[in-house]
Amino acid sequence: MSGAVGIVAAYLIGAVPIGYIVGRAFGVADIRRHGSGTIGATNVLRTAGRLPAILTLGGDIAKGYLAVVFGGALAAGAASGDQGAAAACAVAAVIGNCWSVFLGFRGGKGVATGLGALLRLVPWAVLPAAAVWLAVTISFRWVSLGSILAAVCVPIGALLLGHSFPAVIAALAIAAVIVARHHANIARLLAGQEPKLGQRRSSA
Repeated sequence: MSGAVGIVAAYLIGAVPIGYIVGRAFGVADIRRHGSGTIGATNVLRTAGRLPAILTLGGDIAKGYLAVVFGGALAAGAASGDQGAAAACAVAAVIGNCWSVFLGFRGGKGVATGLGALLRLVPWAVLPAAAVWLAVTISFRWVSLGSILAAVCVPIGALLLGHSFPAVIAALAIAAVIVARHHANIARLLAGQEPKLGQRRSSA
């Protein structure tokens, strides 16, 4: 029973719509009606500006990390470092971010929340992935491409670094969710229509 409680708690923490809340605080009634229609930091940046985007990014990372800490502790029955429980909670947090019960099961793309969750679960595998994100984003100014490639790198790094089987599977599941949530971005990248960092989208 404690396992289910922990996973539900992780989902609910992940489902807290940071970008939506920050947007409203900065005068944007509903961030989902602007830009890409998501609540992530990139859409907040294009719609509301740099400070709201930084707050959204930090909040999303923090909630992913905390979801694994608290949800994992509840799921394991104690803060015992149970990797299976923590792995399940990491995935639940990302699902909560992408399909938030507080927003009618709409949400973000899972990148920042996934980053926070994976920083708790497989921290050393996140470091090279973060370097990939930074290099791609700086070089090409496509946040989406950097996010997709970085997400794919994490399960590979987790496997090569010898993390537990549940942790590797969780990293793989989170990467799959992130890539799937970027399906529209992938289509635009292939068509040469994906907006670059700093550009405003012409339509939702």
